Amino acid sequence: MNGTRRGLNRALLALVGLLLIAAGPLAVLAGSSQEFAQAWTRTGTDFWARVQEQLAAAKIPGQETSWWTVAVMGVLVVSAILLVCWIVSQGGGRTNQLARDDGDAGTTTVETAVASQAIKAALAGNKQVLSASVQSWQVKGGSGLKISLQARKGASPRELAEVLDELVNGLDALLGKEIPVLIRIKAGTRSRFARTERVA
Repeated sequence: MNGTRRGLNRALLALVGLLLIAAGPLAVLAGSSQEFAQAWTRTGTDFWARVQEQLAAAKIPGQETSWWTVAVMGVLVVSAILLVCWIVSQGGGRTNQLARDDGDAGTTTVETAVASQAIKAALAGNKQVLSASVQSWQVKGGSGLKISLQARKGASPRELAEVLDELVNGLDALLGKEIPVLIRIKAGTRSRFARTERVA
């Protein structure tokens, strides 16, 4: 539930995976077959010799630097800029506005903090919940809600999901429309070290 370009990420991961899959058998052959290792070494040596010839044939007049070197540096700089832009574009899509209604009398907006306070207050007395956080994200057609619960050790995920389902239905009734909701129930170090509630 964010602005990450999942298609591009998956394509890049698939490309890297294919390269690693291809490199694995080659590395095994190079380590196990002396003939393959020698052939690989000869191929690399010949390739590097051709690269050196190309660099020597395309030197900048009055300089020791080749035009190919300048071109490669330019490609590396552009690639670095594109990678930075790609990294910055990851995630995103978060908003502090849960709902918006444009009418003849004006515009009414509901902030995420309203839903966050209502949900946290409703869960305050629940012994199975250690903490809760609420965020909203921009999705197709409006905003969506993400509710994260830190469950106490031994808590029933089904019961927590049912409680949250009731809360979300109540929130939908208050807003007058259904909103997409992602519920995440997690446990971690805090759950393991939290004091266990005992029922007599």
